Amino acid sequence: MAERVFLTLSSPPLPSQHTPTAMALFSGAASARIIPSVSLSSSRSFFSLSSSSSSLQCLRSSPRISHLFLNQRRAEVRVSSGGYGTVSAPKSFASDPDQLKSAREDIKELLRSKFCHPILIRLGWHDAGTYNKNIEEWPQRGGANGSLRFEIELKHAANAGLVNALKLLQPIKDKYSGVTYADLFQLAGATAVEEAGGPKLPMKYGRVDVSGPEQCPEEGRLPDAGPPSPADHLRQVFYRMGLNDKEIVALSGAHTLGRARPDRSGWGKPETKYTKDGPGAPGGQSWTVQWLKFDNSYFKDIKEKKDEDLLILPTDAALFEDPSFKVYAEKYAEDQETFFKDYAEAHAKLSNLGAKFDPPEGIVIDESPNAGAEKFVAAKYSTGKVLISAHIKSYD
Repeated sequence: MAERVFLTLSSPPLPSQHTPTAMALFSGAASARIIPSVSLSSSRSFFSLSSSSSSLQCLRSSPRISHLFLNQRRAEVRVSSGGYGTVSAPKSFASDPDQLKSAREDIKELLRSKFCHPILIRLGWHDAGTYNKNIEEWPQRGGANGSLRFEIELKHAANAGLVNALKLLQPIKDKYSGVTYADLFQLAGATAVEEAGGPKLPMKYGRVDVSGPEQCPEEGRLPDAGPPSPADHLRQVFYRMGLNDKEIVALSGAHTLGRARPDRSGWGKPETKYTKDGPGAPGGQSWTVQWLKFDNSYFKDIKEKKDEDLLILPTDAALFEDPSFKVYAEKYAEDQETFFKDYAEAHAKLSNLGAKFDPPEGIVIDESPNAGAEKFVAAKYSTGKVLISAHIKSYD
């Protein structure tokens, strides 16, 4: 019977500079590859919730395993800090409900200590956002299938910096082997929204992981932040996923969280009065004043355009310039309750795109959407004084 094998491998460092559009090639058809310590610049993606440089040793599945046998027991290579070890392969790829619940609690602790809400949301979005509704076959259609854990997809320009999110989540994946990467990415993003004060999301789990890098989507499926025709570009990308104008605008509201850094993405200021002292690592330019609080201030600030210290990308401005987008943007600026309702539906829909569920109906881990909800407490923000300890490291 096939077993899963846990290996601790080392790899020589990669060059510090990468060509954003280059696709990584794997040398040796029968060898497993692990991402060595790297430093990547942030992307110019529409989903550009910025991240700080870090390093990661990431899972690489053995290329010897054919994706044609995805539902059978198979050997799998995975990084573990404990050296060599083996465990029996599960009967299916469905995530364990109890482990999902426990992993969520660990993610909450991670959010409280690292202020990494934005990058975890971005990770989930980028794994799901490669979906193409015109392709029926799985996993060729892309979507939420855990493929973003592989180096070849991490090297896509739009995914630069997401290596940091994987580093944050890898210990949780090691601890809860009964949770798939595809589920972990979406669980982390949903938990980040809720813990930042956003709406409770109607999520389901049980997503099947792809087995190897050969199943990653081609580069170019994710949106860009500064295209020549922002509104047309957003529609081209999101319509391909099966989303509509209302969902495009609602999802854009997640930019209420996070910052952009010019040295990584080419967008924003090096620092502002809202980011100079954190929370977390200082610097960058945020879309909102309280950029770790999920609310509708993103729409209010874009509409008013009164604060030069707040970022407005071309794709942000398009929400109030395009007649169809503007209807929803105006509504969300005035009515946070409506924004929360529409965002929750759009986020859940995005998280399911392209996924193959086992069981087919998925797994719901919240019997009552509002059970155990805690009152959100906003982080302390910079007003010219250091309010957050300097040792706290941010991954936003």
